[in-house]
Amino acid sequence: MIEARHVTKDYGSVVAVRDVSFDVAKGEIVGFLGPNGAGKTTTLRMLAGFLGATSGSVKIHGHDIATESLEARAKLGYMPEAAPLYPELRVREYLAFRAALKRVPGRERKAAVARSLELAAVKDVAETPIGQLSKGYRQRVALADALVSNPPLLILDEPTAGLDPNQIVEVRKLVRELGQSHTILLSTHILPEVEAVCQRALVIAGGRLVAEGTIAELQARKHGRETRVTVRGDGEKLANALRELAGVKAVRATEVAGAPDIAELVLEVLPDADAEVTLERAVAALVAAGGGVRQVSPARASLEAVFAELTQAEEPKAGDA
Repeated sequence: MIEARHVTKDYGSVVAVRDVSFDVAKGEIVGFLGPNGAGKTTTLRMLAGFLGATSGSVKIHGHDIATESLEARAKLGYMPEAAPLYPELRVREYLAFRAALKRVPGRERKAAVARSLELAAVKDVAETPIGQLSKGYRQRVALADALVSNPPLLILDEPTAGLDPNQIVEVRKLVRELGQSHTILLSTHILPEVEAVCQRALVIAGGRLVAEGTIAELQARKHGRETRVTVRGDGEKLANALRELAGVKAVRATEVAGAPDIAELVLEVLPDADAEVTLERAVAALVAAGGGVRQVSPARASLEAVFAELTQAEEPKAGDA
C-alpha cells in the first residue's frame, strides 16, 4: 500500500529526512514513532503528497505520489496533527465540502458524510460551527474528513491529541475497527497506543529510520541478551554469585512484593559471549550458592525503554515534529 524508497527532504543545509525506505502492506496497522524533531511530520506530508521530496520516491497503492498525484491521493485519507479546518462552517457542511473536493460522486455524498460523522463520533455536533467546538471535537472532525471518501489507506498524525482519556479509548477502538477494512499508518507520541493497536512499528530519529518490526522484535533487538531469573533466597547475595562469571555484563536484583524470600534477577550477557552457555553457567552458580531457581525467561523490555535506547543518540532537527 505504501512504498517509500530512499526518501530525502532537505531545506538547504538542513536535512529533515535522510534516505528513508519502508513498506506498509495492505491491511496493516503500523505505528510511526519518533521524538520531537525526528522527521515524522515531514515524512507523513511527503507520503500524503502535501510536500515534495528532494529525492527518492513514494508510491501509494501503486501510484507515484509525484507523477500520479491525483490517483495516489485518491487512495488515502490524511489527518494532520493540526488540521486546517474552516471555523465558520458547520461540521456537516464542512464534510460535504471536503467530500466534493475529494470527488465523492454527488449521489453518494450524503451517505458518505453520514458515515464519517458516525465513525468519528461527531454526529451530535453535525450542525455546530467548527469554531465553537473544543479541540477534542475538532480532532474528531479532522478524522471524519480523512474518512469521508472511504479511502483504502489512512495516514493519521497524532489522532488522539487533545482528547480526554475516554475519547482516547474510543479512538483506539475505532482505529482497530478501521484496520479491518483499511491500511493505517499511525503517528503518535503515546507509546501504549502503539502497543494497543499496531501490528508493527517504524522508529525514526534524526531524520533516519533507525528500526522497524513488531513490538516483540523491537524489544528483542535492543534487549535480546537479557534474561529474567526468579529465585528463592537472598537476591543480592545470589546476584553477586553471578557478577564474576565470564560472559556476564551486569546483574540487577529486585525483591518480589509480598514474597520476601523470592527475588528476580535480570542477567545481561556481553555482546560477544555465548548467551546459552553463559545462562547454563549462571543457573549452576545459583544452585551452588544455595539459590532455588524457579523460573528462567527472556526479559521483556517496555516499549518506552526500547524507544529511548533507539532514539537517544540521534540529534533532533529543529522545526519538525
